[in-house]
Amino acid sequence: MGKLKKILSCVFVFALLLPVDLLGIQSAGPGIRFEEIGQKAGVRVVHHTRQYHGKNAEVLHMFTAGGAAVAVGDYDGDGFEDLFVADSDAGKPNHLFHNNGDMTFTDVAVQAGVAGGNDPNSIVADAVWFDYDNDGKPDLLVGRFGTPILYHNEGNGKFKDVSATSGLNKFGNTIAVIAFDYDNDGYLDLLFGNYFKPVNLLDLKDPHVLPNNLDAATNGGGVTLWRNTGKGTFEDVTEKAGLGKLSGWTLDVGHGDFNNDGLQDIYLACDYGTDHVFLNNGDGTFREVTEKATGWDTKKGMNVDVADYDNDGWLDVYVTNITDEYMKECNMLWHNNGDGTFTDVSKETGTCDSGWGWAAKFGDFDNDGWQDLFVVNGLRSAGPESYVPLMLPVITTPGLDITDVNNWPNIGNRTWSGYQKKRLFRNLGNGTFADVAKDAGVDNTFDGRGIGIGDFNNDGRLDMVQTNADQPLLLFKNVTQNAGNWIELKLIGVKSNRDAIGARIRVVAGGITQIREIDGGNGYAGSSSKRAHFGLGKATRIDRLEIKWPSGRNEVVTVPINRITSIKEGQGVVIR
Repeated sequence: MGKLKKILSCVFVFALLLPVDLLGIQSAGPGIRFEEIGQKAGVRVVHHTRQYHGKNAEVLHMFTAGGAAVAVGDYDGDGFEDLFVADSDAGKPNHLFHNNGDMTFTDVAVQAGVAGGNDPNSIVADAVWFDYDNDGKPDLLVGRFGTPILYHNEGNGKFKDVSATSGLNKFGNTIAVIAFDYDNDGYLDLLFGNYFKPVNLLDLKDPHVLPNNLDAATNGGGVTLWRNTGKGTFEDVTEKAGLGKLSGWTLDVGHGDFNNDGLQDIYLACDYGTDHVFLNNGDGTFREVTEKATGWDTKKGMNVDVADYDNDGWLDVYVTNITDEYMKECNMLWHNNGDGTFTDVSKETGTCDSGWGWAAKFGDFDNDGWQDLFVVNGLRSAGPESYVPLMLPVITTPGLDITDVNNWPNIGNRTWSGYQKKRLFRNLGNGTFADVAKDAGVDNTFDGRGIGIGDFNNDGRLDMVQTNADQPLLLFKNVTQNAGNWIELKLIGVKSNRDAIGARIRVVAGGITQIREIDGGNGYAGSSSKRAHFGLGKATRIDRLEIKWPSGRNEVVTVPINRITSIKEGQGVVIR
């Protein structure tokens, strides 16, 4: 869904050399402000979607134009967040950008041993950092259309491919992956969201692989849940956990403690059908509560990010959908009502329309104590003609088999919901948001896919990475003036998993109470820093800071403001 002809490919190659203003990124005024520094930082690489061959090539390419993923994490423990950036075409290398500490990066993927993955029968689609063996060194999971790759961090700047002995040997068309400790045993587990059913699209035997219903498809890949045994291996517990009956077109998965019981619940965003909400029973199983929690929908769920946007102590969920010239579906901002139900308040809050939405991430970009929201969009930007007139007869002709790729017209050099401006919704602190993307300098018109958020220069202001399908990566340095005070917390689990994924932090300062949970990869095609970032506004001290660890342990600690602080479970503040 994003094929670009050679002439456009050349344009984007030239874009690597263009100044920022010629990339369609506007200058910014007062308030939240970013500077795009991808070229200067050494990270402006172009993503390539997988090219297919044969008569179905264009249609398959159109339906699989993803994989432009980014994962943020400090793989070498030097205190600066690094970047793993995926590519997707055959033979194209992935990138591991080592943070040099001066807002420049060096690609060390080949030396580190993590550049591979796009072999003739596999497509890299997502990635997440997670310390699966609790040795203090982040390991790397690469999700693929194919079998996943698990890289063990050897601690010397190099990684070892341990996929063959990991037990992660099940073929799936995985588009999303999160790491979380669903059973609170101290080891991180993996949940894969699978888009197509488990057939090899690169060696297609049967052309009936597309959705069997555009509003209620039941022939997708569902999800697979892998339990970490604590012995360096994983076991498939999908059926045992109660997730085996799902057959939707899962496009993203996310987790969080939705009912404040200390257990990690999950939200599944599904294309061509309803999303699903599952609560954790605490015994290794989940129960579906979709009908009560959100109700059934026929929207095109694309993204799951979880945050308490209104500071009421309950985690809310943001899901992107499609709002364009022929589908007016609206995003969903699910407000957690605290009673097991959610209410979609996207229209009331001003976060409904973001075009053809992909990734969306919450973050307090001006450190005022209220989390803002960045959303990327755009399906396919190409020539002046639209693909929609060709597509409409396919979806409106009675009896036409829409699962057969042969019944979909080739897209050629046509555009489909392209050239859309990105959205940056600033949280106004009164239950509403205002789009400040233009003033903030992030309203580019690239075909966005993933977002990774982290404080890459350790200055207390959150920066952003935007990945784009078949287009250059963008790195936005936060240059907001007069931003508020802040703290960033690096949690280290002991009885809990080492990454402290699932830990909840509650901070009271300046008359505002905020919560954060450490997540293991929420958001489409992007996982962000595992540091917990809090904007404090004008507050000059923390009144109270509480941590509820996944193990159940509760701690109250004291930390300085405008600092990055490490906290170890049971020991409080530590020097690293």
